This record gives sequence, C-alpha cells and structure tokens, in this order.
Amino acid sequence: MQDRPSVRELLDAVRAFLEEDVVPALEGPRQFHARVAANVLDIIGRELAGEEASLLAEWQRLAQLTGGASEPPPRLEALRAAVREGTAALAERIRRGDADPFRDAVRAHVRATVEDKLRVANPRFVRS
Repeated sequence: MQDRPSVRELLDAVRAFLEEDVVPALEGPRQFHARVAANVLDIIGRELAGEEASLLAEWQRLAQLTGGASEPPPRLEALRAAVREGTAALAERIRRGDADPFRDAVRAHVRATVEDKLRVANPRFVRS
C-alpha cells in the first residue's frame, strides 16, 4: 500500500487521461472502447469506495431473512463469502416456498441490493 497517490487518485488520473486526451484523439470503435475503459475505472472507484458498507448492509438483511450469524465476518473477503452464502440460502428458501410468509421483507431486500449494485454500475439508473 502506498501513501500517495492513493488508489482513487490513480484511477481518477487514468480516467481523466482517457476522457480528456485519448477519447478526443480517436474515432469509431477505438473511441468507444476508450470511453468504455474510462467508465470501467469509474465503476471500480465506486466499488472500492462503497463495497464494504454495501456488503455489510446486504449481510445484515440476509442474516435477518435466513437466521444467519449475529456478528458479521471481520474481514472483507469473509464478508463477501458470507453474502454469497446468505444469498444462496435465501434463494433455496424461495425455491422451497419457505419465503412466502416474509415475502415483503424478501422484496425489500432484493430491491435494496439491486439499488446498491446499480449505484456502482450506473448511478443514473437509481431513482432518487
């Protein structure tokens, strides 16, 4: 880990270079691909900025719906795995029809999860 420039500063610098210098100098498919690359860097930046908080919120909702652990995993990679496992457990409950009694809570969870993912992938698609 470096002190400066930060990961965010590096991403912003490369994105700005692509948008300000590379994209205007290109045409056709190459210009499009440079725009896509700049957008990917924006997505990565948003993912890095909010991943842990988003995963924690998703884990908490899943734990309520599935009766999972009361304490979240202490490390990010373990939290990612716990969210995957919780999602799989909830999907299995839905397939079995066990989620019907708490259908509204499941819908609220899915909606919140999709909105969190859209805020990363393309914030313009999330209604305020």
